[in-house]
Amino acid sequence: MPLYFFHLRHGPDPNGLAQDLEGDELAGPEAARDHALAVARDLIARVRLHAVRDWFSCTFEVTDEGGHLVMTVPFSDTVTEEDED
Repeated sequence: MPLYFFHLRHGPDPNGLAQDLEGDELAGPEAARDHALAVARDLIARVRLHAVRDWFSCTFEVTDEGGHLVMTVPFSDTVTEEDED
C-alpha cells in the first residue's frame, strides 16, 4: 500500500508547516483524502494550540513517499453543504 504524509500547513512561512515524519499506509488518493478530513475534524474538535488561531485556515499538504505533492486538503472542506443547512 502507498505511504502518504500529512504535513500540516498552519501559517505562510517555513515555520508554519508541521512535518509528518511517519506517514500512513492507505489504499490510494481517495483514502488519503478521507483520512485527511477525518484527522482535520478531530483536530478542530479536540486540539487547542497557540500556534493555530483558526483551524479552518489550515490545510494538509499530502505527499507521497518520494516527497511529491499529491493533494492539498483545506480544513474548510470538513464542512459540507449539508452542514451549512
